[in-house]
Amino acid sequence: MIDIFWYCYLGFLAIAAVGILLTSFKSPLGILDFVISIITWIGLFGYVTDTQILNTLVWKIVFAGGLIWDVYFSFKKFNEDVKLDDDTPQSIKLAFIGITLILLLGPLYLGVFNYAFR
Repeated sequence: MIDIFWYCYLGFLAIAAVGILLTSFKSPLGILDFVISIITWIGLFGYVTDTQILNTLVWKIVFAGGLIWDVYFSFKKFNEDVKLDDDTPQSIKLAFIGITLILLLGPLYLGVFNYAFR
């Protein structure tokens, strides 16, 4: 039963990757974000399907590097997008992006963590 949720989440991330592909190829950071997203998606795919794709050391590096990158890039991109919004306090903006990051990417990194450290 729980497997169906993982497969749905994989589909959700695949659709999001297509969205990134169509919109973020305007900058080198957008291209790097797309590549990192695809690599972490492959790790989650390996975890969900219980398929060994590469050795665990690679996925440990992907987990740490991908998590650091996603946190950095999310806050950087979010701050660029809301610079003109002076009405909302900065703490509210940071809380919003932090909660969104945890809800949307938390399951991805939970799966990659389990895949790397099992």
